[in-house]
Amino acid sequence: MRVPFRHPARLLLATLLMAGCQSTGATAPVTAGATAPAATAATVQPVAQQQPASFPEWLAALRTEALSQGIRPQTFDRAFQRVKLSERVVELDSAQPEFTRQVWQYLDSAVNEKRVQDGRQKLQEQAALLSRITRRTGVPGEILVAFWGVESDFGKSTGNFSVIDALTTLAFEGRRAAYFRSELLAALRILDSGDIAPERMTGSWAGAMGQTQFMPTVFLRNAVDEDNDGHRDIWGSMPDVLASTAKFVLANGWRPGESWGQEVQLPDGFPYDQAELSITKPLSEWRRLGVRPLDGGELGGEGTASVLVLAGHRGPAFLVRDNFRAIMRYNPSTSYSLAVAMLADRMTGKPGVRGSWPREEQALSKDERIDLQQRLASLGMEPGTADGIVGANTRNAVRRFQASVGEIPDGFATKSLLERLRQRS
Repeated sequence: MRVPFRHPARLLLATLLMAGCQSTGATAPVTAGATAPAATAATVQPVAQQQPASFPEWLAALRTEALSQGIRPQTFDRAFQRVKLSERVVELDSAQPEFTRQVWQYLDSAVNEKRVQDGRQKLQEQAALLSRITRRTGVPGEILVAFWGVESDFGKSTGNFSVIDALTTLAFEGRRAAYFRSELLAALRILDSGDIAPERMTGSWAGAMGQTQFMPTVFLRNAVDEDNDGHRDIWGSMPDVLASTAKFVLANGWRPGESWGQEVQLPDGFPYDQAELSITKPLSEWRRLGVRPLDGGELGGEGTASVLVLAGHRGPAFLVRDNFRAIMRYNPSTSYSLAVAMLADRMTGKPGVRGSWPREEQALSKDERIDLQQRLASLGMEPGTADGIVGANTRNAVRRFQASVGEIPDGFATKSLLERLRQRS
């Protein structure tokens, strides 16, 4: 389904665009590119702006704001010379997937055998560069190459949208207009610095750029001119791509010399209410609770960690440390972080996930997740708001229900569990 703009008539939209372009000395607009992966997380949360009545007014206000921040008029005018609002970007921003993938489905795609082999080849090709960056930052080369692989399949899928078109559309029409306005102004600062020309500034529909998909504000904080050519080029310069990624990962809390974690075995009677990323314990406490390496023996090391069971007691268990959280700050998803960690391990000859996944379990749709939450609430299990998001409150409610019917309380929300709840109605 096509998502309309606030100005639904195509002729009116074209007229407004041309009027907006004329206000900055521009010519005819051009078409935005094809779809691309979603953006990674960024942290700036600007104050919401008043929405003007028309695009020309909005563009004029943006120009005034940009120039007040020191962006040169010629930079702004060149960037918006051929700007085009993209209905496809609005569609992608408005789309809410009905189903989510299970973690094993995501890993099957992100850490497939071809990507592992390609990653090993990239490690060899970039060995000298990676060694230099690792010595300086402490971020292992395989972690950097894993980000590169998961984010853009080693530069093959960086996105073909004009970043200016995409961010302009989202700042004018999107659900998070203030956030994307801030990103658009950051993109203009990048252009003003001369790091990249507007026609080369391409990325995802949400404005994530380059081979490891930085948002513009992330670029401004972390991009590095590693090859010393006077430009921070995360599109075409591998030294800049990898050094910039290392700086970002380090800024996100990477602890040099430590691992991300490991797959573990849990004892019978393990307290699954403790298996949450928000719950950290000293390794000595996990040892006391019977958490063991897969091959037996005792957990080594000191410090703190969390236990994750992303598919309940029938799936693999992971003991994750601070570096797992550092990966998540790049993209706040446990599936994403596990994919980066597993790809890095596989590229260096370590095994992937060894435990088996309950692959017969299908993902719940959003409506089914809401139904699950409502039924748990009706039983007094306190899942929180029925919003279709399975967070800690919902998992704890699932655990309470499982315990009430004599099941292992692992908090894994499944279709079969929903059916059991429906049978109680």
